[in-house]
Parts: sequence; structure tokens; C-alpha cells
Amino acid sequence: MAPESEDVSSAVAADAALGLNESGRSRMTPEERIAALTDGLHRILERAVESPSQWQMLLDASATLWRYSGGNVALLKMQMAQRGTDDPTLVAGYKEWARHDRTVLRGEHALWVIAPRTARLQQVTLPDGTRQRIPAGERVPHGAVDDGKKTVITGWRGQAVFDVSQTQGTPLLVPRGGADSVLDEAELWGSLATVAGSHGFNVEVTDAQYGLTSGFTDFTHRRVQVGAWLSPEERAAVLAHELGHVLLHGPDDAVGRLYGSSADHRGLAEVEAESVAYTVLKAHGIDRGPQSATYLAGWADAVIETEQDAKAHDAGLRHPVSRADIAKSVLGRVTAASKGILEITNPPGFGGKITAIDADPGLSPAASYAAVGQPLRSVDGPAMAGP
Repeated sequence: MAPESEDVSSAVAADAALGLNESGRSRMTPEERIAALTDGLHRILERAVESPSQWQMLLDASATLWRYSGGNVALLKMQMAQRGTDDPTLVAGYKEWARHDRTVLRGEHALWVIAPRTARLQQVTLPDGTRQRIPAGERVPHGAVDDGKKTVITGWRGQAVFDVSQTQGTPLLVPRGGADSVLDEAELWGSLATVAGSHGFNVEVTDAQYGLTSGFTDFTHRRVQVGAWLSPEERAAVLAHELGHVLLHGPDDAVGRLYGSSADHRGLAEVEAESVAYTVLKAHGIDRGPQSATYLAGWADAVIETEQDAKAHDAGLRHPVSRADIAKSVLGRVTAASKGILEITNPPGFGGKITAIDADPGLSPAASYAAVGQPLRSVDGPAMAGP
């Protein structure tokens, strides 16, 4: 039997959980839902600036749900908290759960995320050299060159999803991480170095030191240097931090310059890089909270300083420069960079998306558990997701 969240009553309940039913109508329009979700996200980020500890909590959730965008991680975490339940761990739509032989429990209400609305368009080059997109299947204008079809984002929509705790059925075997795992630090280091190499950077372990830093990213010579005096875990942490710079703060970082987080604006740039490192290591079961505290505690000051600087020097910008918009940009950039790293380092777990287990939902191959080897034995056996 379909859960209530598939009908009107569930949509209203989900709206109420998000504070979305202010219009008094029985159900929101798609446009109203997107507007309400966006407004809810802005409120979350404003609170994160007012209370910096909220930023670390968002990163903790992102380490579990790293296959999701930062904005959707924040929305999922907020909705679960409003319902008085644990943080989400594995999330999918109703039909996706059914495909994995799990059903949504009766009476459960959907969580809402923002998903793209896409269309298949045909790209053509007109005789005058201009490029144009037309609906796929339409006749190509006379004299135009067909450049092929492309899927493009045309807008946004609300999508209903459910956490594994809202479902029942066939158990999913989840490789244990965190305190139950024994991390192979050498393998983690090797996979992080692979990430650097994929972006054209060499990694060097050296006794050289730049100021008081333990690591340095040289964009001119395409190299990352890490202190030879560090422990294996510290080296991995520093390399992950420098990878944050590699992925986010290059000379062509137009978005970073817009929001004041490029290498020229060290405060927010360092917060971004350390947030990437914190998220990546947390996903691999390493809690760097105490070591990252100084960086992360400066999150709010860096955002507010950037907001003030943007307003003082870029009054003519068409782009919004409110602290909520800056925070949204930072969260999106941090989670995108973390995902790019974690897709290669492959931590235990599914990254929050059940579709990540499509290749093999069982206990093999070993590549499915990179950095920790095969699922680790424990007195309890593999962790079971869901009742």
C-alpha cells in the first residue's frame, strides 16, 4: 500500500513540518514549494552564521550524505530534526525503495529536497554563427548545423524522498565505518594523492616549511607539499586540506572571487579548505573536530567580513551578497569538492544515496570498500540499515 506521503494529506503534513502551509491552502503549487524550500534553506544558513557550531553540524551531515548537494543535506537534516528523529543516513524516493524490496511505512510523511527540472534540447549553429537551442525533434532551421542534443536544467522542483528509517523490508548491508573500522591511513593517503594527480598536481612530502604551515599548494608549478614531520593521519588531513585549495581556489576561481573565498581572501578560503578536509576525513571515520575547531569557529566571522567587503566595494554587482547567499555558495562549493574527492577515495557507506549500491549491493568486490578493505568483522556483523 502506498504511504500517505504519496497523496494530498501527506503533502500537507510535509508542508507543515517545513512551515510551508502559511498560504492556508490544502496543497502547495510546485512554484510555492520551491520558494518555500529556498526560504527554509536561507533560514538554516542564517542560523549557521549566527551560531558557528551549526556549520560543523552541517558538515557532519554532509560527511554521511556526501552524494547529495549541500543545500539538500541542510534541508534533510532540518526536516528530520523538526520531527524529533535522528539525522538522515540513506535517502531515496518511494519507487527507488520499492526497487530494493523495501516499502515506506504507513503513515510516514515525505522529506522534501530540491531537484532539477530538465529538458532534452537540440543545439544548432545558425548561418550567422550564433548558437541556438530548440526542443528535441523539431526541424533544424534552414542552413543551420546540428550540434547534437543536450539535457539542460530548465528549472527546479520539489522531490519527495524518505530516509531508510521510514522504510521496512529487505535489510541493506552497510559496511561499518567510524569507531568500528580500522582505517588504512596509507591507502587513504594514496587515494588522496590520486585525486591530486587527476587534477594535474604532484604531491611531495618534504621538510621544507612555508611560514608556520604544514602544507602548501603551488598553482604555478602544480604541486602540493606536505610536511614530512607529520604523523600519517596528520599528513592525510593536511593533504585533504590542500586538495580543498586545489579544487576551489585556483587562479580561475570566478565564483570564489565573487563571494570573497578565493586565495586572495584567505579567511573564507581557509574555512572552505578546512571544511573540505573535515568532511572527507569524517566520511572515512576520522573525527578532526578538535584540530579543525579554530578554522571552523572562524566560519561566521569570515562570512560576515566577506559580506561587508562585498557591499563596500562591489555595490554595482548584480549578484546578491547577503550572508545567507555567501553561506549557500560556501556550502555548495565545499560539498561539491568533498564529493569529487570521496568519489575517488570511496569511504565506507553509501554516501546517503541508495542508488550508489546498484553495482553490487552485497559484500564484494573489494573496490567497493576502498580505504578499509573488505567489510570489517565485528561481534555484531555488518551494520543493517533500517528495521
